[in-house]
Formats: sequence, C-alpha cells, structure tokens
Amino acid sequence: MSKPPSRLRLDPRAVATFWRVCETGSISGAARALNISQPSVSNTISLLEQRLGVTLFARSRSGIVLTREGEALRERAEAMVRLLETAAVEVDHAARNVAGPLRIGGTPGALVSLLPQAVARLEERVGPFALSVIERPDPQLTDLLRKGSLDLAFVTTEIEACPPDLVEVTASRDSFALIVGRRHDALGDSVSLREVADLPWVLPEAQGAFRRQVDALFLAAGVAVPQNVIRCDSLLTTKAIVRHSDRVTILPRTVAAAELTIGVLRAIAIGEATFERSVGVRYLAERGLPPLGRAMLDVLAEA
Repeated sequence: MSKPPSRLRLDPRAVATFWRVCETGSISGAARALNISQPSVSNTISLLEQRLGVTLFARSRSGIVLTREGEALRERAEAMVRLLETAAVEVDHAARNVAGPLRIGGTPGALVSLLPQAVARLEERVGPFALSVIERPDPQLTDLLRKGSLDLAFVTTEIEACPPDLVEVTASRDSFALIVGRRHDALGDSVSLREVADLPWVLPEAQGAFRRQVDALFLAAGVAVPQNVIRCDSLLTTKAIVRHSDRVTILPRTVAAAELTIGVLRAIAIGEATFERSVGVRYLAERGLPPLGRAMLDVLAEA
C-alpha cells in the first residue's frame, strides 16, 4: 500500500469497528456483536486500511492475525472506545447530579491503605459520585491504564522506576510489622526475623512490589524465605488465618489497623524493617485525569 499522508482524520466508527474485530477475533464475530452484516464490517476495515495506507490484519484459515501496524492501532482503538463509553456514562451521571464515574484499580494493600478514608473525604467534597474498584497485580494495572480501562491505579510506589508514560504520586508511607494473633502473646514488642523464621507463615503469592519487599526483609535478616507457608493474596483471608491459628504474617501496619485497634491482632516491630513501604497512585500522563480523578488526588494529597 502507498504511504499515507502525514496528517489523517480517521472515522471513529471505523476505528471502533476495527476494535470490535480485535475483541471478537473475527470479522463474523464483530458483525454479530455490532448487529450488522459481515460484508459491511469487511468493507469498513478495507476502507480504514486504504485510509491509513497499511494492512491491519493478515488473514489465514485459522482466522485473522494483527500485523505490526494493526497492533499499533489496537491499543489506541481500545482507548478510544473506552473513552467514548465513559463519556456517555459521565453525561448520564451529570444529568442525575452524580460525579464520575471514576475507574480505580489497585493492589490489595495499596487500596486498603488509601481508599477507605479517601472515599469519605471525597464524598464530603463532591457529594454523590460513582466509583468502580478492582484488585489486580501491578503489571495488569499498568496494562489497564494504557488501554484506558482504568483512570487511577493504587500501587506500591518508589520501589522501581515509573514508566515514562505514567505519572506516579506517593500519598502515604508506613512501616512493616510482624502481625500475630493472641496465640503469640509471649513474643515481645520487637523481634528479628531470625527469631521467628521457623514459625508457620502466611505470605503474599503474587510476584509484585509487595512480595519483593517482604522477601527483602528476610534477605536483610540473613534467613531464607520460610517454607512452612500459605501463599495468599487476599488480605482479608490472610488476617483471618493469622487471627485463628498459630500462623504469622508481615503487613504494613495500616493494612491491619482495624484488627489492631480492637486487639484481635498485634503488630510487633521487625528489626530488619529499616525501610518504609510507600503507596500512592499512577495514571497515564498523556490522558490526564477526569475531574473526579483530580479530586481524588487532592484528597490523597491533603491526607
């Protein structure tokens, strides 16, 4: 195909049709999803390819395969579709005097540490609002931000370089502690992990920033990561197991704050915990944040 002109105006409907083909994996699947004829979808894709001067799909007996140019367009197409979907919902919410929606994702620990109090302050500031929240590992959160499926990601910060297309803001810092139930009342107020490494444990499973920090604590103590361990990424389940068994865990204090307050769990200082865990948010730099997202950043900064 010929080289396209330097400036193009693409038909959003054609780009949305292209995304539907990507999503369903076939021309026929996109036609069914859009409730239009298969030739109509094929014609739209052909016209889009002509407009761009590239081939977007390589067609084979097994279906369609995105070309390099198709892969380049796919992410932008999905972001456009998500943006239009969000715009329609925002208009509907505005008509009902409801702010948002704001789409948030996060790792369990970062969400528990930051979101509950932020929600309360946000409601005081903006009144009724719509918010959706999902838990995902760090790599998936970055991917969802880039696709436009999330506005904000609540994550552990300052542990690795932030990708250049994202903005990272640290909102809080907290120390790690050994979290134990009442069966370990004999333990003092401070321990080295060398002294408790042989206890039964509950530790994170996901290969993310939180697990790397926990593993670093054992490394600093000069002991191996325990083998008598339940791997669990649910904070609610982790705390419940520790509360009702001999098992112990390592958590930031804020993550166990509710249980610590009522005395069903106890936080013990870890001698090797010489670094604090930082949590905050990331968002896509070029897209910025919707008004409710900016308000969320403001209340996090105030805290």
